[in-house]
Amino acid sequence: MYTREQVARLKEEFWTTFGQYIAPHLSAEGLKVNWVNYKTGLKDVYFRMEADKKKAYIGIEITHADEGIRQLFYEQLQELHLMLAAAMNENWEWEEEYHNEYGQQISRVYIEKSGVNVFNKDTWPDIISFLKPRIIALDEFWSDGKYAFEALR
Repeated sequence: MYTREQVARLKEEFWTTFGQYIAPHLSAEGLKVNWVNYKTGLKDVYFRMEADKKKAYIGIEITHADEGIRQLFYEQLQELHLMLAAAMNENWEWEEEYHNEYGQQISRVYIEKSGVNVFNKDTWPDIISFLKPRIIALDEFWSDGKYAFEALR
C-alpha cells in the first residue's frame, strides 16, 4: 500500500512526465496548449484524463449543475457523434447520467484502457500511448465542434 503522500507524488510525477512528453505538440489551430489541463473554452465542458491503479480514462464531461442545461449540452454533443467518432477513429461510451466520485451528476463520453497502473512506472508507456493520440484527436474534433455550442454559451 502507498501512503497518501506517495500516491500524490507518483500521480504528480506521471502527469508531469506526460505533460513534458506531449508539450511539443501544437493544437489543431497551431497554438501551444496545456494538454493536461485542456481548456475547452466552454464553461462546464471538460476534457478529462485520469489514471489509477486499474485503468486509464479520457473523456468529455459536461458538469453543469442544472439538469436541463446539462441535457442540452449532451444533446448537442450527440449531434456531433459521427464527427467525434470519425476524429477518434473509434466509438466511445456515452452516458447521459453518471455520478462522479464527488456524487455530482454529470454527462460524459469516454473511453478507458484497463490493465494499466499509474503506480507502476512500467505501464506508463502504455498509459501515455493510450492518452496522447486521443487528447490530440479530441483537440482536432473540438477545433470545429466547439462552434456547435455557440448558441448555448
